[in-house]
Order: sequence, then C-alpha cells, then structure tokens
Amino acid sequence: MTDVLAYALPVALGVGLAAAAGFRVFLPLLLMGLAVKGGYLPVSGDFLWVASTPALIMLAVAAVTEVFAYYVPVLDNLLDGIAGPTAVGAGIAISAAVMGDFPPMLKWTLAIIAGGGAAAATQGATTLLRGTSTVLTGGLGNHAVATGEIIGAIGMTLLALLLPYLAALAAIVFIIIAWRMILRRRRKPAAPV
Repeated sequence: MTDVLAYALPVALGVGLAAAAGFRVFLPLLLMGLAVKGGYLPVSGDFLWVASTPALIMLAVAAVTEVFAYYVPVLDNLLDGIAGPTAVGAGIAISAAVMGDFPPMLKWTLAIIAGGGAAAATQGATTLLRGTSTVLTGGLGNHAVATGEIIGAIGMTLLALLLPYLAALAAIVFIIIAWRMILRRRRKPAAPV
C-alpha cells in the first residue's frame, strides 16, 4: 500500500503539469524550472538541466514568444498544428522528470500514457475550441481563447505544484467536460440553409 502512495503523488504532479503543457507548451516548463531552481520541486537527475540559467532564459524567451504568437490571427491556428506534438512531448518529459525514483519501465510507461495523454487531451480540446472560435467569430474570439489558455497554463501549473492531487482531478474534469462539449457540438445537425 505504501508503494502505491509513494507513486501516487508524482503521478498526480506529472498529470497536472502535463495538462498545463497542453494549454501552453513553454510556460509550464518555465515555471517548473523556476520551482526546481528554488528547491521547491525535486526532479530526476536527467532533468536538472531545466533549472540551469541557460535553460531558464531559453524557456522564458520561448514562453513569451509563444504567448504573443497566439494573439496573431492565422498564426494562432498554424501554431496549433505544431503545438500538438510538442505539447505531448513536453507532457511526457515533465511527467518523467517528476517520477525520478520510479523503475524506468514504470516511469516511461506512465509518462507516455498519463503525461502524454493529459497533454494531448488538453491540447486537442483547446485546438478544437480555437477552430470553433475561428469559424464562429472569424477569428475575433481567438484572443479570448488565447487568454484562457494562458490562465489555464499558469493556474494548472501552480495548482500542480501546490496541490498535485487536486490538479490531477482538475485536469481529468477539464478533459471530460471539454470533450463532452466538443462531441455534443459535433452531433448537432447542421441548420438548414
């Protein structure tokens, strides 16, 4: 039983951080790096680079660039094509980083399934939301979507760092609600023209 509890906290932390990477790829990595540098978040030795000064500078530049790029019409939709695979990779890496003491087979299996899955589901939901916003508002509503994604990335990252179990639960609830809304919208018959 204690083995299960010892594994539960890093998995919850990994899922929460990975879901945050689905909103924005670089903001959660930057905040994670700052938490590692401050001694708040332990990561496995292979991932200590995230707290190095060069990595933090690079992540800060990437995060600022990503945030502003999503406010540029047309570019925001193009970025979603790149962000999908990148978010999955970031979700896997973030999850593996916080599962430092796990046996390698368990660590990478959970990182790929739970971390990659959480990032993919969150990214997929926000990509579909942006696509819907583009169609319904001609792209004018995409700024609101971009702002919500920034808030989601920062909020989910902080929640994961402070209350990992609640972050994992919030990620699961968000994913379920978002995908239900998307599926419901897709099932609606088209209005006659």
